[in-house]
Amino acid sequence: MNNETSENPEINFNNRIPLEDIQIAVTDLKSQLAKVIIGQENFIELLITAFLANGHVLIEGVPGVAKTLTAKLFAKTLKTDFSRIQFTPDLMPSDVLGTSVLNPKTTEFEFKPGPIFSNIVLIDEINRAPAKTQAALFEVMEERQITIDGTRYPMKPPFMVLATQNPIDQEGTYALPEAQLDRFLFKIKVDYPKPEEEIQILQSHHQRKGAKADADIRPVLTPQKLQELQIQIQKVLVEEKLLNYIAQLVIKTRNHPHLYLGASPRASIAVMNASKAMAAIQGRDFVIPEDIKRVLVPALAHRVILSPEREMEGLTQENVIDLIANTIEIPR
Repeated sequence: MNNETSENPEINFNNRIPLEDIQIAVTDLKSQLAKVIIGQENFIELLITAFLANGHVLIEGVPGVAKTLTAKLFAKTLKTDFSRIQFTPDLMPSDVLGTSVLNPKTTEFEFKPGPIFSNIVLIDEINRAPAKTQAALFEVMEERQITIDGTRYPMKPPFMVLATQNPIDQEGTYALPEAQLDRFLFKIKVDYPKPEEEIQILQSHHQRKGAKADADIRPVLTPQKLQELQIQIQKVLVEEKLLNYIAQLVIKTRNHPHLYLGASPRASIAVMNASKAMAAIQGRDFVIPEDIKRVLVPALAHRVILSPEREMEGLTQENVIDLIANTIEIPR
């Protein structure tokens, strides 16, 4: 033991990874969104967590709870390209990905990129498009590329899909394929605001006097800086016992009596990456069990299917994930 340690028994903890930039970026993002979005702290924190973890997000909520508005404002806080695709029953895969068009001057086909070629892509009412259009998103969401006529077209990083859906309206909608749901890092459910928050929303709209909601939002993060932060987050430490904990949680979904279908290994990776981002947001360069439990429901609930009996009883995927989390011993 050296003299410095013996003279000063208090150990000053220093992160191995410089997390100051992540802290500043998260604070700036939250402060910009707070100019318009009132409440929804959980929604915003999970949205930022997914973005730093380089994942896609499915946002579910009834109409009018600012799902689309929050996604649009979030995109505006970033110095990146943004595109919005309104999914409808007559939407074709080429309307999303792009298509090859004959150039009469050269008599050759040229590829015309679709709206998916952007950094932040907002897909509004994703469950209103048919299966063939949903399937067009499989490759681009998982591999960040599309293949048209045998040619590969990579997406320019960063690339994130923010999709919204309404859980109430079932007419003219199509259930998302399990393979597509599995490609979303998080499924975030947006609830109604609290009474005091709704009063603040009314006051904010009244004081704005018709001005656009995004008028005061300014970009605070560049693509280059974001990539640096995402690389830093991948270096966050996860101890072996916590990796075992994540594996036990996910494996338990595959043989749980309340579930017809459990989560895949991709879900394990999603929980690990999301917990790394959550730890970094909290100012730590190491994951603790609370980080894992914090991201467990949004990362797993949409990847499992209830047994028909439990579904008829009114049980939800979130309830089962909570039950599983309470049965697995937390490592310390």
